[in-house]
Amino acid sequence: MSARVSGAGANGHARPSTTAPLPPGPAMPSALQAVGWATRPLPLLAGARRRYGDTFTMHIRRGRPWVFLSDPEDVGKVLTITPELVRAGAAEANPLLRPLLGPRSVMLLDEPEHMAARRFILPSFHGQRMRGYGEMMIEVARREIATWPVGEPFALWPRMQAISNEVVMRATFGNAEGEHMQQLRVLLGRLTGWLNDPRRLAGLAVFGARWLTSDPRFKRMMAPVEQALLEEVRRRRAAPPRPQDEGILSLLEQAYDENGTPMTDQELRDELITLLSDGPTATSMSWAFERLLRHPEKMERMREEVLSGDDDTYTEAVVKEILRLCPAVPLVMRGLVEPMQLGGYEIPAGTIVAAAIYLIHHREDIYPHPFAFIPERYLDGPPANYTWIPFGSGVRRCVAATFAPMEMKLVMRTVLREVELGPVSTGSQRPTRSSVSFAPADEAPVIVKRRLKAPTGSGLRAVA
Repeated sequence: MSARVSGAGANGHARPSTTAPLPPGPAMPSALQAVGWATRPLPLLAGARRRYGDTFTMHIRRGRPWVFLSDPEDVGKVLTITPELVRAGAAEANPLLRPLLGPRSVMLLDEPEHMAARRFILPSFHGQRMRGYGEMMIEVARREIATWPVGEPFALWPRMQAISNEVVMRATFGNAEGEHMQQLRVLLGRLTGWLNDPRRLAGLAVFGARWLTSDPRFKRMMAPVEQALLEEVRRRRAAPPRPQDEGILSLLEQAYDENGTPMTDQELRDELITLLSDGPTATSMSWAFERLLRHPEKMERMREEVLSGDDDTYTEAVVKEILRLCPAVPLVMRGLVEPMQLGGYEIPAGTIVAAAIYLIHHREDIYPHPFAFIPERYLDGPPANYTWIPFGSGVRRCVAATFAPMEMKLVMRTVLREVELGPVSTGSQRPTRSSVSFAPADEAPVIVKRRLKAPTGSGLRAVA
């Protein structure tokens, strides 16, 4: 297995070549590797690391090599390298996201456009706005929890999705009331459900983005969402500004680049879809309760902390441990513009390198008993550099890296104030694909044993 640099491809970027050896990896045909990637990606990665070490090569799509990295030092190099020396955009490392997010999403832009777009969005996740989000998160959670049945099993994951989706809607639009907003909720829910069909996710993993974009059903699902978003953008641009409309959209509408040019409708469409496609947070909250219910002593410790209202140290540790076990994004892809020394190999320009966050988070030399749920790991101090990176790192770290943990803390604390939950079964659940993350396969069934009298106060201590 080898590679060479032999000039540029059709998109102007270097192609990997066949003279410099790549790290070893599975010898099975590319088609079989693709099937394994589509059906059981996490066990596939774990097995490859056990056999080939921290750095290994796989041929998952059309034979093109992906070099996986699971040593924190190597991952740190890739995530903090000068941005111009790697590609993270749709054409290089994340082509599967392009059909949904669009070419102008901050997640798919390369430098210098990425940093310019990032500057538009970052103010939405700082300062007083964050405290406002916290109050809104608690309100949304309380409304949803009030609908949960007592004494009847129900799936927690869809309920967490309902909370997370509503939180994102309100953060994005400010005023999310009215018939048009309700129609947008319905359209987004329909699109998300269609995309999360396991067979569709497997097909996307095996055949790539063109397979999805050529499907007329995808176009029928996507078009109404795009139309509704652009109609809302144009409606708000034409109407006088109102204080209740103060959401992320209002900031984006007021953003201008260095030439004084506002964001185009296409740019707003892509950023709004990126913001509204928040599946990982709901998944993380579902896993948190799935784990806590398997460990009653940890659930009780967290409940006592919540009800006392004096501290949130253990809640913070639970959030960190869940994001270690089930990182929001288990893999970060980059395309090398220049050769790079990684894992004792010179990886040639044009190669896709994959920072395997899931594998780093499950290294036994860093986290003893790596598959066990042990929040106490974080009570003695923070993890070492690049050993806990559920939102990536460097200049491309997820813009919502503070928003998502805050939502997890506040929603979880609100649940524990409002109800007493119990498990429906005793068995641990396996992960299954859900968008870019992995959700509980049985959607985390739970039962509300009883409702509790909620203490007074907003519970916003976790925001401070």
